[in-house]
Amino acid sequence: MMKVKKIPQRKCLGCNEMKDKKALVRVVRSPEGEISLDTTGKKNGRGAYVCPCEECITKAVKTKSLERALEKPISDEIYKQLLEDFKNGKQ
Repeated sequence: MMKVKKIPQRKCLGCNEMKDKKALVRVVRSPEGEISLDTTGKKNGRGAYVCPCEECITKAVKTKSLERALEKPISDEIYKQLLEDFKNGKQ
């Protein structure tokens, strides 16, 4: 009898829905305090998950849920960079 592998679930900070970890994009705060997109899901640091759509990241920015999850204030430049990365397909 084969063991059924559990698929990890994470909550999107934009729409607050539980989804498969692989279906979401991870935003990570490195130990140095740098915030970036984690395309591999293995970068070192504190992570927060968002759906790979503009609506969810915009909502996460507006409600400041991304700031709370990463425990760091996030500047407008970083938000613009994250939106650019999403639009350019760096997911």
